[in-house]
Amino acid sequence: MSRLLAEAFGTAVLVLLGCGAVAIGGYGVGFPLGILPVAFAFGLAVTAMIYTIGPISGCHINPAVTLGVLSAGRISVGQAAGYIVAQLIGGALGAALLYGIVSGKLSGYNLAESGLGHNGWGPDYLGGYGTAAAFLVEVIATFIFVLAILRITTGEQFGAVAGLVIGLTLLLLHLPFVNVTGLSVNPARSFGPALVVGGNALGQLWLFLIAPSIGGVLAGIANRAIQPD
Repeated sequence: MSRLLAEAFGTAVLVLLGCGAVAIGGYGVGFPLGILPVAFAFGLAVTAMIYTIGPISGCHINPAVTLGVLSAGRISVGQAAGYIVAQLIGGALGAALLYGIVSGKLSGYNLAESGLGHNGWGPDYLGGYGTAAAFLVEVIATFIFVLAILRITTGEQFGAVAGLVIGLTLLLLHLPFVNVTGLSVNPARSFGPALVVGGNALGQLWLFLIAPSIGGVLAGIANRAIQPD
C-alpha cells in the first residue's frame, strides 16, 4: 500500500507542477521560448520525485514506465496493474488540484479556452501536426525515455545522479517534440488534465493512452535484447 500511495502522490505532483507551469505560470503561451521552462518543470518534477519516493516505489509515476519495467521482466503483472491504477488516480488528483488553484483567479479562468496544459494535436494545437505525426512522436519519445530509464537503473554506474540524468532526459525530449503533442510520454500525465478539461482533450486521450504504452513496452523488449540476463 505504501508503494501505491507513493505512486499516486508522485504522479499528482508531476501533473500539478508540470501542467501548472503552463496553466499557472503561463509559459505555454510563450512557445517556442516557453518550451524551456515547461521542459524544466516536467524534468525537475520527475527528478524531485525520484529522490523523494524512489526508495519506496521506484518512482515510476508513469504507466508507460511501468509497462516498460514489466516487459523488461523487473516487476510482476499484479504489481504493475496496481501501479498503473495508482498513477491514473494520482494524475486525476493532480489535475483537480491544479483546477482548484486556477479557478480561484479573480479575473476568472476559461477552462475550455486555456485548458490545463493538456496534450493534443491538430490544426488548432501548437504546431498544427496531424494524427500520424502525433502518434509517431509519442511512441518514439516514450521509447527513448523508458529505455534510458531501464539502462540508467541497470547496475551501479550512475549511482546517486541517476535521478538527475532521468529528469534531464525528459527535459531534452520536450525541446524537439513539445510543439507536436505537448509531449506526454505518460498516459497518467495526459489522463488527469483531459478528464478535467473534457471536450476535445478527452476525445483525443486515446492516443496518449495507447502510443506511450506501445513505446514503453518496446523499450522493455529492447532492454531484454540488449541485456537478456
